[in-house]
Amino acid sequence: MKLSFGEVVSEGFGFFFANTRLFFHLVTIPWIMSIAIRVIGGLLAIDSAFAALAEKLVDVVPTVMFMVAWQRVALLGPNRLERLPGTGWSPRESAYLGHLLKVGGMTFVLIGVFMITVWPMDPTVLGAGRPVDPEVARQYALAGPLAFGFIVSLLLALRVSYGLAATAVDVPFSPRLSWAHSRGNAWTIIGALFVVYFGGAFVTAVAALLTHGVMRGMLGAREAAAVVSWTAAILVSYGTVAITVTVQAAIFRRLMGWREGAPLPALADS
Repeated sequence: MKLSFGEVVSEGFGFFFANTRLFFHLVTIPWIMSIAIRVIGGLLAIDSAFAALAEKLVDVVPTVMFMVAWQRVALLGPNRLERLPGTGWSPRESAYLGHLLKVGGMTFVLIGVFMITVWPMDPTVLGAGRPVDPEVARQYALAGPLAFGFIVSLLLALRVSYGLAATAVDVPFSPRLSWAHSRGNAWTIIGALFVVYFGGAFVTAVAALLTHGVMRGMLGAREAAAVVSWTAAILVSYGTVAITVTVQAAIFRRLMGWREGAPLPALADS
């Protein structure tokens, strides 16, 4: 079928805002786990790209727990949850994590390589008339190919990521099947997920800045301002994840004509 950009995006936002109480019920433990990971990372005070990447990698665990639970709610209803996310790890979460690595693993690797080899970038180093260290020049020469590879891998990941919804409801699926079944709807899928996820990332950044500004300007807090700001940002980011996986579930349901217990449609001959 032909997907509608507006319909899948509105379904994602509509479902989330209609179930905000359920969201706070399901997100509490993963949110606390993510805060704890951030606190531990701050206490270690290791300011390096490796430390930042390691923190993000560990944070995938509570995020996956929440994603699986919320996506099952979107497709099966709240009565089908076996337990609260964050209270255990099952083969379903393992399968979901494996599927997620297949979808976004290359994108994460490219981000890691960029951060380790190029970031932070200082444009003044390449100023006219100034001698440039050959090693720095080689590192900066990698920025273009890495950025291009990241963009391409991101677009590919967005196109096939809707298949994660199948794994959440224990339906065997793979990125190859996601690619094949999304023919004719690729840019609709990419556009919907891009708008939702990166729009949410922008809102997360704004929430962090506003919270930090209020804490510093009105209450005079300093260290507490940083803690409160990223605590709020983590919660908003989970809201973004919830809307994103709801859109993925909507795409999966509409594209595959999925209903519980029914077989998935066979691929049409090319």
